[in-house]
Amino acid sequence: MMYNNTYDVIIIGGSYSGLSAAMSLGRSLRHVLVIDSGLPCNRQTPHSHNFITHDGEKPAVISAKAKTQVKFYDSVKFYNGLAISAIKTESGFEIETSSGKIFTSGKLLFATGVKDLLPKISGFAECWGISVLHCPYCHGYEVKKEKTEIVANGDMGFEFSKMISNWTKDLRLLTNGKSTLTIEQTQLLKQHKVEIIEDEIESLEHENGNIQQIFFKNQTKTVVKALYFKAPFEQHCPLPESLGCQLTENGLLKVDAFQKTTIPGVFASGDCHIQARSVALAVSSGSFAGAMVNKELIDEVFV
Repeated sequence: MMYNNTYDVIIIGGSYSGLSAAMSLGRSLRHVLVIDSGLPCNRQTPHSHNFITHDGEKPAVISAKAKTQVKFYDSVKFYNGLAISAIKTESGFEIETSSGKIFTSGKLLFATGVKDLLPKISGFAECWGISVLHCPYCHGYEVKKEKTEIVANGDMGFEFSKMISNWTKDLRLLTNGKSTLTIEQTQLLKQHKVEIIEDEIESLEHENGNIQQIFFKNQTKTVVKALYFKAPFEQHCPLPESLGCQLTENGLLKVDAFQKTTIPGVFASGDCHIQARSVALAVSSGSFAGAMVNKELIDEVFV
């Protein structure tokens, strides 16, 4: 494919949010380049849920269908590669890829997501997104009423246990070490039949990512169908911070009501700035961000 050097907008990240923004901009007649390294955070997840018209589809099928539709707009181009550098220039931004390609644009949109930081427990990473789950709205229905456990502690353990108890009553909270719940929280969970286990986890036994048993360091084990975990995370892409974009106290890109970061000309959409993560929310965020980028480009003409 032949590439121009200069675009109205460069979108870094070509998954659901980036594709949605690209469609919005393509329909606005903007020349757009989408740079994507091909590693979406949910690449291991077998099915996507709670996204109307796509409920139960494979994530890769949804993104492939979306990319085909975005390609209909011939002002949108795609580059398969990794963006490694972003520089603010007098006229906009200069992006360099790992292959040495350099592209420039007037506006920049990050749809780069976040990187989950998983515990160093054998089998955990292999089950992540398959039977070790982050969101009951995305995956809870498929394991409703099943024997379920949560890995969490303190306030997070308490609140997560309350939430997951909506989908199953066969529930245990694994604090993976000494509990830091308050006396009141502990008593309330016990009243609702949520058992609290303080044993440290050794490993997860699984079959192709489907959890079978949890083994503890004290040589005990338990059979389980699903495990919930709220993973800490970091920004998947370091470029926004290298440009000076501020983060929130939760480590997300700070944006205003128009999806603008704290650096003029730089926008963000999707998981890199949204606390609640789902395909539907990423798509919505991308569509809105694309429209806001286009509005800024229009406003700059009428000065």
